[in-house]
Amino acid sequence: MNHWYYADAGGHRHGPVTADGLRALAMRGTVGPQTLVWREGEAQWRPLHDFATTLGLPPPMPATPAAPQPAPRGLSGCAIAALVGVAGVVLLGVLGILAAIALPAYNDYVLRSQATQAILEAGMHKGAVVAFMEANGRCPGNDDEGFESAGSYAGAHLASIRFGQFEESTLCGLSAEISAPGKDQLDGQPVWLEYNPAVDTWMCSSAVEDRYLPHDCRG
Repeated sequence: MNHWYYADAGGHRHGPVTADGLRALAMRGTVGPQTLVWREGEAQWRPLHDFATTLGLPPPMPATPAAPQPAPRGLSGCAIAALVGVAGVVLLGVLGILAAIALPAYNDYVLRSQATQAILEAGMHKGAVVAFMEANGRCPGNDDEGFESAGSYAGAHLASIRFGQFEESTLCGLSAEISAPGKDQLDGQPVWLEYNPAVDTWMCSSAVEDRYLPHDCRG
């Protein structure tokens, strides 16, 4: 049976849950069409609506097109043309204002989404770090059994992952390099995941600007 995992708005991973469990979460509204989900065999995290058919969920409702408005009665063709022209000028102005506001916000949303997916991708290796520490009493490195070279961990959102001990904190963890070609705010930037066994807690930090990071990764 395939188990599913899903990420909340803060970038925290939850699961595993069965397909029935994920479907129940969707019906309750706990997860939505844009919630990132993953199961074994998938190359990367994808929005829930991509699996609507697989999970037996209804597809997202399409936007209802606005009904055309009839032309005012009793106006001449010239008057109607003038009104249409004025409306067009006003509409263009409104669209220009909306674009000036919406485009930067959308770009920030895309960058936040890519950063979150990179952190989730790196976080999938937390279990291997903890298991090695419990078995060997020390931090793992890329040369240790069960681990591979840094570049072998390249994926949809990561260029590499290095495992080891952080000099500044003496904690074990991993340093992941984000891969986001064309996105200078993210591409090549590091994400650090450190494990504190004393409190069984992972800490996240990054050189990426805070506004592009999940809240629990901001410095």
